Amino acid sequence: MGIWGTAIKDNDAFADIYSEFFDLYNKGGHPDIISKKVIDDNWEILEIEEEKNSLWFAIALAQWETKSLDPKVLSKVEDIVSSGADLKIWLDLGASEQDIKKRKIVLDKFLEKIKSDRPKAKPRQKAKSKTPIFATGDCLVFKLTNGNYGGAVVLATDNNPETAYNLVATTRLNQSNKPTLKDFENADVLVCNFGQWQDKADVTWYMPDLFYKDYPDIYENIGKIVVDLEYDTKNHDGKGYLFKPSWTAGWSMNNAAERQFESESTKPKPTKILTIKQLTKKDKWWKVF
Repeated sequence: MGIWGTAIKDNDAFADIYSEFFDLYNKGGHPDIISKKVIDDNWEILEIEEEKNSLWFAIALAQWETKSLDPKVLSKVEDIVSSGADLKIWLDLGASEQDIKKRKIVLDKFLEKIKSDRPKAKPRQKAKSKTPIFATGDCLVFKLTNGNYGGAVVLATDNNPETAYNLVATTRLNQSNKPTLKDFENADVLVCNFGQWQDKADVTWYMPDLFYKDYPDIYENIGKIVVDLEYDTKNHDGKGYLFKPSWTAGWSMNNAAERQFESESTKPKPTKILTIKQLTKKDKWWKVF
């Protein structure tokens, strides 16, 4: 979901494209063919104003790391950076002046990096069996920039060794004391209406690939609650669920909460309410919508 941090990689769209590229690269794919496939398969990202640049940044970095940087892709990134187009998107989204300055430094350094000569291509990694990062019911705590604690609940675990997803629901927890398991059981799910989102529940299937590299210090597992309901990775549209799931390699629950709470300082919070109990407990009177 959207743009989260000032770093080039702090974006779900970037994480997804980058992960998809190297998944195919590690299986022996040629970078040129991989790039075309990834772009063709993710064309819809180019239709989303706040995410389209991240697709080009991810492709450019992946190509540079595999010594296959297409001059046309480099030119595209140069134009995005030199024209200030990416900074304008951030400005239109309400980013602070400090974040705009940080982002500009990041963009300039990124462009300098991919214009440099990489000594050798990143070696292909032998495919390994994957295991889910967390177990069903795990309650994850993270710190917010205001000093409070936020949290998320793992709703499901995918034990397929090729995928190993976790389905995670971000909550609206935003409190000074570290949440207890009871707090998680009674929490509301984070419903987002910032950016392009319109009352979208932040419930997402997360891929394990990048977790230990980029996110292990952000989330603390404080224990487990009971999850009676079952969720299937093959149900892409969320048919029969109380939400439509998203899919990503970037574990950005904390940033989703930050963006939503920040948005609510200038606009009303969503009217839609969804609770953790509704997503974990069987109860006849809850209606699917």
